[in-house]
Amino acid sequence: MTPKSVSETLLERRSIRRYEYDPVPDEDMHFIFDAIRNTPTSYNAQQYSVIDITDPDLKEQLYKLTNQKQIKTCSHFLAFCADFNKIACAAKAKGAEMPEIYDTADGLILGTVDASLAMMSAVVAAGSRGLGTCCVGYARTAAPDEISALLRLPRHVYLVCGLAIGIPREQPDLKPKQPLSLIVHPDTYRQDDLTPDLLAYDSEVTAYNATRSGTRTDNDWVTHILGYYREALNYTMLASLRRRGFNPAK
Repeated sequence: MTPKSVSETLLERRSIRRYEYDPVPDEDMHFIFDAIRNTPTSYNAQQYSVIDITDPDLKEQLYKLTNQKQIKTCSHFLAFCADFNKIACAAKAKGAEMPEIYDTADGLILGTVDASLAMMSAVVAAGSRGLGTCCVGYARTAAPDEISALLRLPRHVYLVCGLAIGIPREQPDLKPKQPLSLIVHPDTYRQDDLTPDLLAYDSEVTAYNATRSGTRTDNDWVTHILGYYREALNYTMLASLRRRGFNPAK
């Protein structure tokens, strides 16, 4: 694997779903773990933990729950979790009262942001070593109770997102992203009509899907994303979070 520059790592990043059978070298994984460990977090509270999954049987079970093939074929599948269990354990050991931060929306956001930042640290670190990655958000929503049980997550810990890491067996085309005019707003949110830029991007995605290497589709961007949102209406994340000890009431 050829190391990449910062520019190549960030601007040529793509999701890799097919991997070689060779394992990722331990040296590369230690580098990725060190990058995760140095992630910036709110208050330096480090409200996240990572489960490093390499056991083939466990990856197979996760695949069956999610139907995401890259989970069982990657070398390492990292489960990034929001974690308030660690600070609760430390507070108990010191005889300090643990505020019920996990019963607030801000608590959920804190843990989710910390875990997400840690995952991005892993994505960049892996990419810089020439490795392939694929973020798997469906690991959070497919079967939250079953996956939490498989990973033996304690109370006040929940899965935010998964990350497949492996030696790339493919190099898919780069997907088009929204133009900077839709991403970066100077000083305040744009006050003009976003519609022309949005529809132009929608057309760009449609053309990409119709001409890309590999499987081609007639999907546009707007309809495709709305379809995901409709599916998400059937998720049961709130009930699962409450069973994990979170009850965001404010």
